[in-house]
Amino acid sequence: MNIGLIGAGAIGQFLLKHTKERSDLRITNILVRDKSKYQHLEEGYNVDLYTDLNEFLNSNIDIVVEAANVEVVKTYLKDVLNVKDMMVISIGAFSDTSLLESVSASQHKLYLPSGAVGGLDLIQNVNTLNHLSSVTLTTTKPASSLVDDELSEPTVVFEGDAKDAIDKFPKNMNVSIILSLAGLGIEKTKVRLIADPNATENVHHVKVTGEFGEATIEVKNHPLKENPKTSALAALSVLSSLERLDSNVFIG
Repeated sequence: MNIGLIGAGAIGQFLLKHTKERSDLRITNILVRDKSKYQHLEEGYNVDLYTDLNEFLNSNIDIVVEAANVEVVKTYLKDVLNVKDMMVISIGAFSDTSLLESVSASQHKLYLPSGAVGGLDLIQNVNTLNHLSSVTLTTTKPASSLVDDELSEPTVVFEGDAKDAIDKFPKNMNVSIILSLAGLGIEKTKVRLIADPNATENVHHVKVTGEFGEATIEVKNHPLKENPKTSALAALSVLSSLERLDSNVFIG
């Protein structure tokens, strides 16, 4: 599978590193804003750089992976899905529900990896017959990543629904959006965000209730070695999702 990558930040370079020696799954082309800034990637990973979207989409790629930001998703999503399947990492873009609705009739597939959280299969399974009652996310992060004020103890900095959470903390609440899409939607998914001055990792606690019973999932995320602002699990979820696309065996 030939992969076209949009963006070459932390997750993009993680994917480049871990697909470099593979023949079944590798990045061949990258769309960037500034070719000169990423020229070293052409030599180091034997990829071609593009600055024009149409030229990039017409190249020899099977799927496009977005690894840039929310604005890039909003700008390019429809154009990409007109001609290629796409995997989106910046899930926060879909807080605008009209964006997802507008691509539902596309002939090409949109893939949304789980990112820094787990349990999406369970939520979708329960929701199949509308047996899902509630999904609540409690996220604890280092205080410095959320607020400018110096805190002396864990402090709730947000409590509400996923829609308001992503609006107020757009760089920190992608998890709330993927949970919303798997389950009850952004206005019915409850979110609590805690800034902890003693925390050294991100902790996501998900509670799910419904006719099936009750489930809790807690994930403690270590940062990506290449970039401490990025979750290692988020990067792994993208690579794993790509591997499953190329498999004849589907689990879950």
